[in-house]
Amino acid sequence: MALHSNWPDYWRRLRAALLHPRVDDEALDVALREARARQPLPVLWLIGKTQAGKTSIVRALTGSENAEIGNGFQPCTRTARFYDFPAEAPVVRFLDTRGLGEVAYDPGEDIHYCESQAHLLLGVMKATDIRQDAVFEVLRQVRKRHPEWPVLIAQTGLHEAYPPDGEHLSPYPYDRQSWPPQAPHDLTRALRAQRDRLGKLSGAAPVRWVPVDLTLPEDGYQPANYGLEALWSAIETVSTLGLQAMLRGDAGVRDLYERAAHPHIVGHALTAAGVGALPLVDLVGVPAVQAKLLHGLGRLYGQDWNGRAVSEFLGLLGAGIGAGYLARTAGRELIKFVPWWGQTVGAMWGATTSGATTYALGKAAGYYFAHRGRGGPLDAEALRRIYAEALVASSSLLKPPPGKDRS
Repeated sequence: MALHSNWPDYWRRLRAALLHPRVDDEALDVALREARARQPLPVLWLIGKTQAGKTSIVRALTGSENAEIGNGFQPCTRTARFYDFPAEAPVVRFLDTRGLGEVAYDPGEDIHYCESQAHLLLGVMKATDIRQDAVFEVLRQVRKRHPEWPVLIAQTGLHEAYPPDGEHLSPYPYDRQSWPPQAPHDLTRALRAQRDRLGKLSGAAPVRWVPVDLTLPEDGYQPANYGLEALWSAIETVSTLGLQAMLRGDAGVRDLYERAAHPHIVGHALTAAGVGALPLVDLVGVPAVQAKLLHGLGRLYGQDWNGRAVSEFLGLLGAGIGAGYLARTAGRELIKFVPWWGQTVGAMWGATTSGATTYALGKAAGYYFAHRGRGGPLDAEALRRIYAEALVASSSLLKPPPGKDRS
């Protein structure tokens, strides 16, 4: 579908902005750094020994199939490291203290840094490894200083305590008060021994233990991510970060492509929200972020985001949505330059509308690419409905993480 030459000017401008955004890369980099400072990432702090299963937890929570995900970690202190996901427009940061339990390792620097950054604390320990004193000591220190912080502890590698040819119990039983008698004796003894050795942490905030077995498909255990739903349930119970909604979407997610696309859409929407709060920069910065998202979604679905695709996509969205998109852009800029009042309200409106329209464009584009790739009919009404529903749904997703006080 080609854009007709007499289509309104705003429609041609929107097409150009999403296909070839005019932006100075250096200025955009500065804007992105400032936007990230305004919209910090929720941070999940992983505390555990090497080989405890921390990388497997990151892989399971993010849904990433990248077997080399550990190589994506970047150093933040001499021995601590971080991993942002998705890398190009992250929605969450994982912090990892690497040296716990190693000889001549003083975790003080790592603990001080991670403690100042983290929103949620997740201890990770292999169920069959009784020597967890280094991990226990860090947990005790942190809770002594922050008795109001909830603590999750994932006990990993359950299958290592199974009898020969043992399999996962189904349904998952370890989220109950008492475990069934058919649970492997060696495993239940190991799980209880770790809990007994830690004892009661100071403070009244909850401590949740979640046994999990996060393996690769070739390991032969089904399901591969055993206990993952229990871990997600615990995360959502003890925190207000909304990580599951940001990383996994909702129950309506239809296929693996849509699930993989979701965190990328949320990440770019959060980035656009941060850029949208900055006067002037968002006129070019937000379309640049949106263009990066749509190009990235095209690659994910194995398709090109080119002039023909842009024209067809915008034609399906309809002129009303295009006019509304540009009206929001113009309106937020005018308001932000009203003295005093505009600097606050305009910045808030700019952030909200930038993030919401980016999220809605991403969700609509996902539908477009999916149906185009299957060669099925493209339903303009369904595309517009997805866009409209995503505008509404964005309000619950595009919010900054809570403050460090957890109150």
